Amino acid sequence: MVVVAAVDRSGRSSHVVSEAASLAAAFDEPVHVVHALTRSEFVDLGLTSAQAEKPKDMAEIRSAAAEMAEDTVSGLSVPYETVGLVGDPAEEVTQYADEQDASYIVVSPRRRSRTGKMLFGSVAQSILLNASCPVVSTLAAEE
Repeated sequence: MVVVAAVDRSGRSSHVVSEAASLAAAFDEPVHVVHALTRSEFVDLGLTSAQAEKPKDMAEIRSAAAEMAEDTVSGLSVPYETVGLVGDPAEEVTQYADEQDASYIVVSPRRRSRTGKMLFGSVAQSILLNASCPVVSTLAAEE
């Protein structure tokens, strides 16, 4: 079993990784720090085949996402692995957690108004509602 730390490119990610490391140490499990690269991030980073001289294959794209996950890790004292996924973050994280038989998923939601959540949805909320394992939500100061 593993503890999945679902991170993005925000300042909240360090809190997610820290909480996941605490759980992992308590239960003697490794941490999988996971970043799901969305289509818009993919386009923003110029990784699309139309913008590149040589088309990127999915392994290269997942590797770029794993590097983003690695950027959130600092001085962990527990075994960890960084994982890059591609697609809808909520779906990818919950599917990955199921495949890994995760004991926990750790997330950090953005602070939004109720209207904002209704209009734009929430990755953390979707993970909370759809995960088959317990989800730990950390609150961190906004970046």
